[in-house]
Amino acid sequence: MAVQYMASIKERYLQLGYAPYRWYEADEPPPFQPMQKPLSESRLGVISTSGAYTVGQVAYHYKDDTSIRSIAKDSPSDTIHFSHITENYLANPRKDPNCIFPIEALRAAENSRRIGELAPALFSCMGGIYSQRRVREELIPELRAKFQAQAVDTVLLVPM
Repeated sequence: MAVQYMASIKERYLQLGYAPYRWYEADEPPPFQPMQKPLSESRLGVISTSGAYTVGQVAYHYKDDTSIRSIAKDSPSDTIHFSHITENYLANPRKDPNCIFPIEALRAAENSRRIGELAPALFSCMGGIYSQRRVREELIPELRAKFQAQAVDTVLLVPM
């Protein structure tokens, strides 16, 4: 049976007391840049919007949680958990975290030299953030600083 994702999100937001969601429309294209070197020579940063966290970290709360979790690249898959506004989409990731937080595939890509190096920490946030202002003013600047601190060359976005 097909899941009506947009209808499900709308219903979830209404249950949480939000007004109908206004989809973001950018005033200009994002400032993407061409890669400066091949992926096989690059340090890859990762951001997943899956709400991933590891054992010992605090789960996300739903109301505009713009916090970020840092997950060490050598974290075992069975220590990765999820909390997200779209809880009904987490049944499979709870069985195999790699389906939305592909840490094992990324380590394999690093080991086979398809990527030069995986950054020491992978990052996750809860992608269902209602406040576009808070994403722009809080989440994005913090992620940028974290990636710069790890000296990443390029970033992989793994959306949920």
